[in-house]
Amino acid sequence: MPDSKYRSLWAVALLAATTGCGAIGQSGEPAAATQSNAVGQPLKIVATTAMVADLAQHVGGEHVTVSALMGEGVDPHLYKATSGDVARLSRADLILYSGLHLEGKMGEVFERLARRKPVVAVTDDLSRDRLLRVGGEQYDPHVWFDVSLWGSTLPAVERALAELDPAHATDYRSNAERYQAELAKLDEECRAQIASIPESRRVLVTAHDAFHYFGRAYDIEVQAIQGISTQSEAAISKINELVELLSDRGIKAVFVETSVSERNIRALVEGCAARGHRVEIGGQLYSDAMGPSGTPEGTYAGMVRHNVETIRRALQ
Repeated sequence: MPDSKYRSLWAVALLAATTGCGAIGQSGEPAAATQSNAVGQPLKIVATTAMVADLAQHVGGEHVTVSALMGEGVDPHLYKATSGDVARLSRADLILYSGLHLEGKMGEVFERLARRKPVVAVTDDLSRDRLLRVGGEQYDPHVWFDVSLWGSTLPAVERALAELDPAHATDYRSNAERYQAELAKLDEECRAQIASIPESRRVLVTAHDAFHYFGRAYDIEVQAIQGISTQSEAAISKINELVELLSDRGIKAVFVETSVSERNIRALVEGCAARGHRVEIGGQLYSDAMGPSGTPEGTYAGMVRHNVETIRRALQ
C-alpha cells in the first residue's frame, strides 16, 4: 500500500468517529481514544527511526513525548516489529515513519494501525522530482543525507501535530520554522566542509548504497558494494570493480557503517592490498541509524556533523 494511503485510512476513521460511528479496532471493539492532549497531557508520538524522532521532538517541543522504535546500530531495511513494538505503536497518539519503503517489513502493521490512528510518512509530501529513482516507481529512501531535502519533511510533521492538537498549532509552526533555519545553516556547513576536499579525492566508498543524496547535494562521487537495501547481496564482481577503481585513482580511504556489517569493506581493503594499493578504513559513518542517545551523534545534526568531519579528515 502506498504511504499516502495510510493518511486516507485515518481520514475515514476520523470521519466515522465524528459522525458517531466510532473507529473499530482489530478485535472488533471500538478503538480506545488515545489522544493525550484531550486530558492536558503531551501527545505520545512513536517514530520508527531516530532521525524521524528528531524531527518530531523539534517540532513538538514541550507538547509531545517522543520515542523511536529503532535504536543505534539497527538496520531499518531488515527490521521487523515485535509484539512489544506493536503494543507501543497502539498506545501512541501519532505514528511517524520515514517512508519510501525504508521500513519495508512494517507495511502490514502500519496498514492495520492506520484504521485507528494517524500514521504518517514524513517523506510523503516530497516532490518526486527531488527524489532519486532506483527503478520503476521505487525511490531511494535515504533522503536525510541531503540536509535541505530532509528539512522539507518538516511541514508534514507540523501538519500532523496541528491536526491532532489545534490548540498548539502556532507553536508547532514556530518550532518547525526555527528548526528549518538551523538545518539551512547545517546544509551550508556540510557544503563548505566537503568542498575543502580536493576534487580528485572526493570519492566516498561505503558498504551499502545509502549516500547518493549526500553525493548529489555536496558534490562528492559515491560508490558502494551493496545496493540501496542491505537485503541485497554483495557481488564479488562489484568488490573487484571497486578494488580496481580505488587502486587506479589512488583513493586512500573507505568507510564502514554503524548499522551494516564490516565484512565486505574489509574484503575491499584486502583486495586493494593484494594489488599493492594501501587503503585504510577512514572511519565509521552513521547511515541508517544515529548514534547513542545522549551523545552528539544521537541527534540528527550531530550525526551529520560526525559523518562530514569523518569523511573530510580521511579524504583530504
